[in-house]
Amino acid sequence: MDATPHILVVDDHREIREALTKYLKRNGMRVSAADGGQAMKAALKTSAVDLVVLDVMMPGEDGLTLCRHLRETTDLPVIMLTAMAEDTDRVVGLEIGADDYVTKPFNPRELLARIRAVLRRSAAAPRARDRIEPVTYRFDHWTFDLARQEIQADDGMAIPLSTAEFKLLQALVERPHMVLSRDQLLDLTAGRSAQAFDRSIDNQVSRLRRKIERDPKAPEIVKTVWGGGYVFACDVEEVVS
Repeated sequence: MDATPHILVVDDHREIREALTKYLKRNGMRVSAADGGQAMKAALKTSAVDLVVLDVMMPGEDGLTLCRHLRETTDLPVIMLTAMAEDTDRVVGLEIGADDYVTKPFNPRELLARIRAVLRRSAAAPRARDRIEPVTYRFDHWTFDLARQEIQADDGMAIPLSTAEFKLLQALVERPHMVLSRDQLLDLTAGRSAQAFDRSIDNQVSRLRRKIERDPKAPEIVKTVWGGGYVFACDVEEVVS
């Protein structure tokens, strides 16, 4: 973990993905790579990404479809990679919400400059919520109220959550039955502010267990996966008003 921007490169061409990944890493970025829409969505589910570099021409869900999905579900900046002759793709991409585009073939220095410029603009702009959040999540005998930042038992007893506990519980309930490593949980809850070798996730899990588990020493909701991390072992119901 470090304080550098996390870039997700989505391109079905392995050579381009690998070359961009190496170049951006050499220039101070954290980089993940995906070969298409399914891999992109999986990466966004388990990592805190700051910007997506998205190729237009891909089999299955093309870049324009994926850009539209990103605009509908997140406020992540998007830079499109388009073929030199495809003016229509560039126009449509910008119309549906891409922040910038680079035409292929391109100089990686140009792409890096555009990434930095878009990140600066994004940091200066007010951030919208990533998606319309449910008012509450229900699991086990608890109701998790996002607006109040508290959990409430079936008997009506309300328990406030610290900011760290709130972020951790939200990351977990949004990914039920998914094994998440400590690094993934740090990325999802702290993003760029997470520090290398930070063990605070273990402490936060222990504190959260004391609030939501019937027996914190034998947890049934937030379970440890030895060698893997943690898993939210309950079914979760979203309630949207």
